[in-house]
Amino acid sequence: MSWPRAIVSGLVIVAMTFALLVYIPDLILSQVTGLERGGRVALATGWFVVSFVGLLWGLRRLQSSRLI
Repeated sequence: MSWPRAIVSGLVIVAMTFALLVYIPDLILSQVTGLERGGRVALATGWFVVSFVGLLWGLRRLQSSRLI
């Protein structure tokens, strides 16, 4: 893999990880007004866990196909 492709791949992975694991749960906690605090926390935690497992699976698939 060339350096430019590695840098772009790294930046895309970091940006996607930040969005899925930090930004969206923060939006859930601050913007969802139809649920009480406990419901929002459960929803954000569920999103975090599902996103984390999905990222792990996706990165492993990319690694096994030698794309990253």
